[in-house]
Amino acid sequence: MSSVKIQTEKHLLGTKHLSAQELTNILDRAAYWEQHPVKVSNHLQGRFVANMFFENSTRTRFSFEVAEKRLGAEVLNFSAAVSSVEKGESIYDTVKTLESMGIDAGVIRMKPNGLLAQLAEKVKVPLINAGDGNNEHPTQALLDLYTMRKHFGHLSGLHVAIIGDILHSRVARSNLWALRSLGAKVSFCAPSGMQAPELAEYAPYISMDEALKADVVMMLRVQLERHEGALFSSAADYRAAYGLTVERSERMARHAIIMHPAPVNRNVEIDDELVECPKSKIFEQMGHGVPIRMAVIERALS
Repeated sequence: MSSVKIQTEKHLLGTKHLSAQELTNILDRAAYWEQHPVKVSNHLQGRFVANMFFENSTRTRFSFEVAEKRLGAEVLNFSAAVSSVEKGESIYDTVKTLESMGIDAGVIRMKPNGLLAQLAEKVKVPLINAGDGNNEHPTQALLDLYTMRKHFGHLSGLHVAIIGDILHSRVARSNLWALRSLGAKVSFCAPSGMQAPELAEYAPYISMDEALKADVVMMLRVQLERHEGALFSSAADYRAAYGLTVERSERMARHAIIMHPAPVNRNVEIDDELVECPKSKIFEQMGHGVPIRMAVIERALS
């Protein structure tokens, strides 16, 4: 196998082109790390991983950092204000600079769409996508899948309804591709101005009443300020039309679970009382981010 082929397989740019076997391997390895008795190993001792965040993040960056340190890697953190890194060339120069200093892998988060794939072709170290624009967020989808599989014991045949701002959601896209690969059915629920029409052939748009019948009800964080034309006059109006209220939750199937990639807008896309209710897996999802990212980093550096 050529070095170019090997390198390509070590990048994690998205879930769209991952096979069912590759997805399953990552989930299985995450299960190993979740149950690992030693909190910090020397598995990647002497390896350097750079976290390059050109877009603000708290949970994702800390989750990756905990994962890297649990594996025994040396961690370099780079963050930049969005205003200081507006051009793709600047991001490229930063990545190439860190590569020249001897990093072994890079975790990268950025706003531009399409740039990450170009970077991956130009650098010799594996890159892990920590979220790029509204394109993909593969490790979030993987930890979501891990949470579902751990709860239900399987993914094939599950109906997952993703509700909210599909148009801007990289989480929805990565979940869509990965869930379909593993045999789950995905449906979207969103107001017309928040729909991504190009995804309709892969996941139908359904009503809120239909979405509540799913095995997994996944709410997305809604940023109303991103939508021009005032789809909703207030957050309260959005909650009334598309929020998971206590009343709506009572119509969910007894076995169904509630998920959310976080951070949560309480009392907007989901009522405060539901965030930590028995059906909710929201904080469990966050915890699963560490073993999933351990598996992904190990995959890149094995």
